[in-house]
Amino acid sequence: MNTTSSTKSDAPSNQPAVTTELVDEEEVVAPRRVKEVTDNTWLKYDPIAVAEYYSSQPLKVFFRFISIFFPIVNFALGLWLDKKTNRTQKNRNKRAVQIRTMLTKLGPAYIKIGQALSTRPDLVPPQFLEELAQLQDNIPAFSNEIAYQFIEEELGDRPEVIYAEISDLPIAAASLGQVYKGKLWSGETVAIKVQRPGLAESITLDLHVVRTLCIWAQTNFKQIRSNLISIVDEFAERIFEEMDYENEGRNAEKFAELYGSMQDIYVPSIYWQYTGRRVLTMEWITGTKLTNLEAVAAQGLNATYLVEVGVQCSLRQLLEHGFFHADPHPGNLLAMPDGKLAYLDFGMMSQVKPYQRYGLVEAIVHLVNRDFEGLGRDFVKLEFLTADTDLTPIIPAISDVFNSSLGVAGTNIADMDFKSVTDQLSGVMYDFPFQVPAYYALILRSLATLEGIAISVDPDFKVLAKAYPYVAKRLLTDPAPDLRNSLKELLFKDGSFRWNRLENLLSNARSSDEYDLNQVIDQSLDFILSDRGTFIRDYLADEIVSGLDNFGHNTLQSVTYAIQKGMGMKVEKTASNTQQLSEGLQNIQRIWGILQQTKGFDPSIVLPRIPQILMHSETQSFGQKIASGLTQRMAARLIREVLLQDVPEDMLATERPQLALPNRVR
Repeated sequence: MNTTSSTKSDAPSNQPAVTTELVDEEEVVAPRRVKEVTDNTWLKYDPIAVAEYYSSQPLKVFFRFISIFFPIVNFALGLWLDKKTNRTQKNRNKRAVQIRTMLTKLGPAYIKIGQALSTRPDLVPPQFLEELAQLQDNIPAFSNEIAYQFIEEELGDRPEVIYAEISDLPIAAASLGQVYKGKLWSGETVAIKVQRPGLAESITLDLHVVRTLCIWAQTNFKQIRSNLISIVDEFAERIFEEMDYENEGRNAEKFAELYGSMQDIYVPSIYWQYTGRRVLTMEWITGTKLTNLEAVAAQGLNATYLVEVGVQCSLRQLLEHGFFHADPHPGNLLAMPDGKLAYLDFGMMSQVKPYQRYGLVEAIVHLVNRDFEGLGRDFVKLEFLTADTDLTPIIPAISDVFNSSLGVAGTNIADMDFKSVTDQLSGVMYDFPFQVPAYYALILRSLATLEGIAISVDPDFKVLAKAYPYVAKRLLTDPAPDLRNSLKELLFKDGSFRWNRLENLLSNARSSDEYDLNQVIDQSLDFILSDRGTFIRDYLADEIVSGLDNFGHNTLQSVTYAIQKGMGMKVEKTASNTQQLSEGLQNIQRIWGILQQTKGFDPSIVLPRIPQILMHSETQSFGQKIASGLTQRMAARLIREVLLQDVPEDMLATERPQLALPNRVR
């Protein structure tokens, strides 16, 4: 986080060091101070510099606090009176208009809060949703004169010279700026986004007030364990980045590079020649909000499918590349006439670090396994709990939450009620020393917004059901050591291979559009033939030995039975006479069946790999183990059935060779 003001960094680098004993404190602080907040005062968020600036203006801070406090208290009092007088339903439309008007007057920071609430039909009544939705792109506009002045200052000439056409009025106005429709002299239709005047002063003052309240609350209320200050600072950094339109343009290009190739995802182009810090010119997108179901359906588009596309894109953002869109409200997600989902507004973006991404996937694996001790350790790794936290009382509480949601054993994680789980987990976090990391606050905001859109489109939409195929694909295809360990942890327990888990993974992964079966086969072979795959080779060898032994024995019995019956001998057909494969080989058959039904399956893709596999030293050891195992089985069977026919069965039980899966992974 930047903690140095831009005014201080302007000092020459060769300026001699000043001894603090010889300099008055006022002179040391003076270079940090600014006399006036303008759009160029702080290019990045600097809470120390902001606090120093407003420390000399206590009256301005006080009056701003009052201007925020009284409208909120007045609104809350109105809701309370409505409830007491049984007029909640009657006055709901009135209160909805009141809160929209209040947030609009309070300014950009509070408009952002309203935008987030407008996507939560599970939290906010319908009348409120309709009003708050207007905050997405229906904020009062500022004058053309100011907008045209900004264009001239940023791009060097009047708008009528820069653009071949520009609309007389803005076609949309949002929290931080307004948008005009225009056309370049080269013929492209464009959206011209111009920043609001006085934005820097409004934002910094509100952030300072909120941050000061957080400091006071965290100092005086020990029940608050989350670092509210860091959460505010994280949000503030994103707001400052959003005020820099050149940064937004770079974000858009990075987003297009990472996710633009995904099926049915579209990212508009940026025209850099016509872009500055307060003016952004981008490709014009014709589209409809996903939440406008009638308009989407009228174009023959499937809103539910497009929500699924958005969910898959969000998973890629959060779990694969870590660069994610932190403000996906309905105004920023448009259904295009050609059936694609267009992303807009790349001002508020954030990052998830690799260890955090892997930690989230590992947490899902532990949840599937109902390994709540592992899940507790994941909370430490993800920085929800400190390393010295005693997990003993926490693990049973986590277990109760997820067991009540998963129900009986075998319930699919995809069927979990996501909102119910998060609500119950919030209670656990309140009771124990959890801290919500700043990075997770933005993830939660992004996912909550997307989930809100999904629920408004389809009330029965299951986010986890749509997410699990992607997680399964990642586990099967990602070579990262952390995820390889997670895959082993998912498939093996106490030395036993869980075939049902592998079947479930393969079945889910094949429904992922980006599932590459060739990649799975290549990486699986590489893994099995490596030192890390020793435990799998040993297990497969035992299964093959058991299967071949049973198959050979059953075949011999069937032939003997047929000969004896043909010679007129009276024999009884026993269960051992039937041709049966071992349970392990039956599992392999089912896996093969799943692969055959997977898109892109072609048996011939294995053929080029056969010579390489056969020449591998581990393959030769694998064959020797199978041959050795079969020899032991045959010898044991010969001794048991020929030489020791008269010995009671219970005496032989302890003498039979036992081929068990190794208890430890080598």
